[in-house]
Amino acid sequence: MINDIKIGSRLIGASHPPFIIAEMSANHNGSFERALKIIKAAKESGADAVKLQTYTADSMTLNIDHPRFMIKGKNPWDGEHLYELYKKASTPWEWHPELFEYGKEIGITIFSSPFDADAVNLLEKLNTPIYKIASFELVDHDLIRLCAGTGKPLIMSTGMASLEEISEAVEVAKKAGSKELVLLKCTSAYPAPVKSINLSTIRDLEKRFKLHTGLSDHTMGVGVAIAAAAIGASIIEKHFTLARSDGGVDSTFSLEPHELRQLVDETRNAHDAIGKISYLQENLESSFKKYRRSLFFIHDLPKGKIINEDDIKALRPGDGLPPKYKNSIIGRELKKTVSKGTPVDWSLLNSE
Repeated sequence: MINDIKIGSRLIGASHPPFIIAEMSANHNGSFERALKIIKAAKESGADAVKLQTYTADSMTLNIDHPRFMIKGKNPWDGEHLYELYKKASTPWEWHPELFEYGKEIGITIFSSPFDADAVNLLEKLNTPIYKIASFELVDHDLIRLCAGTGKPLIMSTGMASLEEISEAVEVAKKAGSKELVLLKCTSAYPAPVKSINLSTIRDLEKRFKLHTGLSDHTMGVGVAIAAAAIGASIIEKHFTLARSDGGVDSTFSLEPHELRQLVDETRNAHDAIGKISYLQENLESSFKKYRRSLFFIHDLPKGKIINEDDIKALRPGDGLPPKYKNSIIGRELKKTVSKGTPVDWSLLNSE
């Protein structure tokens, strides 16, 4: 049994509904007011937390005009210069105190993914309740040590990582003092094809590392997240925006408020549906038992008649003997006259 983790007022673990994280990322589009609206919308949509990203362009890359610092490939940022992209996408550090405070005011957890030591220092001053290591940073063992060393719960995404790299990251975190650690299955593609997700890996990660596991989901829609909840994901993270039509660095693979509400509701339903091993719901199903098939006489029959196969049939409702007794009834003698539609009962038949 893996111990529950507490974040704010919520417990994370197999016996609790998935902890839903709305990832703001760059969807503030450079507007502080929009960032506040995203946090409010996430709260109203039922999310448990909003995650920020704490970095500067200078902490991520170099401002050099060279092809290696350009993004290439089939993704939303093809052709962008890394430095300019991070400059545009970063959440200004001066916003952080007010965003954290606003979360407290309206009752939703705010935390962040730091990308260097300065970011960790800032988040510690804000008393962040939890840290998240982004998939791209899973190989940054110094960053993992810093976050784990705070004693706060630590979430690590595993996108792009080999099993060996995941094992190394977990070992680093534990040696640095992490006692509340969660691994998120992630496919680092934007958006990610559904067939690339391989949700079975969530259970395998849990089994291998004896840790809570979940999903950082970059697919479109909510179906994959619901499926993850159904196999026991403890945390689900999704990018979130007010409206994809507003544009922005991460808007194309982000949920809108009504979709986040659907995700929250349906992942909770999926968790509730897991339940326990049960083959009969007596309190719910008993009223319908009477509509199962049972044996009926389908003709008017006189006393003394020897029952043959054409005299009885398995029909609804369930007022007669179960159909399994059909062969035991054929060949028996009627004790009394019966009319068509009479349920077959042992009291109507002579012994063999």
